[in-house]
Amino acid sequence: MLAQALPTDSKPRLRRLVLSHEGVLALLLVAEVAVFSVIGRNFWTAGNAFEIVRLGAEIGLLALALTPVIVTGGIDLSVGSLMGLSAVLFGKMWRDGHLPLPVAAAATLGIGALAGLVNAALITRLRIPALIVTLGSFSLYRGLAEGVTSAVDNFTNFPDAFLFLGQGYFFGVIPAQLPIFAAVAVGYYLLLHRSAAGRGLYAIGFSPEGARHAGIPVERRLTLVYLLSGVVASLAAVLYVSHNGQAKADAGTGYELRAITAVVLGGTSIFGGRGNVHGTLIGLFAIVVLQQGLLLSDGPAELAGILVGVLLIVAIAANRLIATLAARRKGE
Repeated sequence: MLAQALPTDSKPRLRRLVLSHEGVLALLLVAEVAVFSVIGRNFWTAGNAFEIVRLGAEIGLLALALTPVIVTGGIDLSVGSLMGLSAVLFGKMWRDGHLPLPVAAAATLGIGALAGLVNAALITRLRIPALIVTLGSFSLYRGLAEGVTSAVDNFTNFPDAFLFLGQGYFFGVIPAQLPIFAAVAVGYYLLLHRSAAGRGLYAIGFSPEGARHAGIPVERRLTLVYLLSGVVASLAAVLYVSHNGQAKADAGTGYELRAITAVVLGGTSIFGGRGNVHGTLIGLFAIVVLQQGLLLSDGPAELAGILVGVLLIVAIAANRLIATLAARRKGE
């Protein structure tokens, strides 16, 4: 009946959408929601839907920042460690430096920008592989965070107005982080999908040398994405502190791997040249829904990591199978 109701020219478009990687992943996400709505306590509620957004905000910001980085064929393993360093510096500037919280937050974003520029300079100027550079800064930033706090100091007692940013709700249901997360998501969507710079990032991912020959300023584009990655990681740190009410050196531990998983699960190629923001968002919520669903259904927490791995394998295998069948159909 649906096929009859659709215009003829929309049928191939709908088929391509459903059979795309994002379409397959969206169907898996719908299946997750259906299962947990049956077995989970209060899962199918508006409050839980907004809670899922709140729980995914910090990792989601990192995933959004990593999407254009990975599209260019690069990687940034330092975002989780930079979160930790930014969190403790933010707390120290406020508590020990007596800076107003808005000023400390702005300075924290500046620190993130500087860290991103350092990564970019090493990658673009010295031509050191991004994996090596960010693996080094991963250890460097975490070590600096532990040095600042002597691995024991913990910054707490933030004012309620600041804690509202990470713990509060507008109108009792909408998480206070949502406007920030939505603004960053829209910004990255416009960058990747609605700008000449975004088209250049895809070209760099396919072939950096080919992009240079085409007149694309490769170094400047790479500097932009690593700079933004640092800024967004520091923004995630401020939200993390507000959410948890404390700033410790271990903030953001393991977040880089979860963010990369969301990006790859969303269909962005780790080799560069392919990916999109909406795929990353679907991948993010597929992970967060799985974790929240297990919590509300009293499932073991250890099962979440296993099922995320299964979800990643199933989504990629299904995408490969669809691509193979499509190629065979064309060859017939």
